[in-house]
Formats: sequence, structure tokens, C-alpha cells
Amino acid sequence: MRWTSALAIYVLFWAFSVFFVLPFGVRTSDEAGVARVPGQAESAPHTFALGKVALRVTIVATVLFTLFLLNYVNGWVVAKDLDLFGALAGLE
Repeated sequence: MRWTSALAIYVLFWAFSVFFVLPFGVRTSDEAGVARVPGQAESAPHTFALGKVALRVTIVATVLFTLFLLNYVNGWVVAKDLDLFGALAGLE
């Protein structure tokens, strides 16, 4: 795999990890014991720590990408293993 392909795949893992990590550690104004601003949604976070979220996302993406790369190199799970309907049977 070329390094540019690996970088592109890592960026995809990073982007998908954002949606996995964002809901964790969020506290609303009610949970924080602070009055809400008029017009603020009840579910809106009290504060948003971009640095914390970016660090968490980077860790999750790096772990997932490492597993992906190890699978790519070692061939633990290949397309043939995922072929549930026999579509790849004649391609051996």
C-alpha cells in the first residue's frame, strides 16, 4: 500500500471516529448546574473542549487504523471470508 493511500484511509478513519467520540463526556447546562441561555436547546453542551475531542478522536482513529493495517498486511480477514452468498466462489 502506498503511503498516500494509507494517509487517505487514516483520514477516513479519523472522520468516522469523530461521530463515535462526540457523544461521550458531554454535559448539558442542566447537568452542569448552570442556567441556560435564552433560546438554547436543552441538549446543547455546556462547554465544548475541541482539544479533548481531537485527542480522543486521534487515539480511536489510530487504534482502528492500526488494526486495519495489520489485517491488510497479515490477511486475517479477506473478501472471501466475507462472501456470504458465494459470489466470489468462481474467482479462486
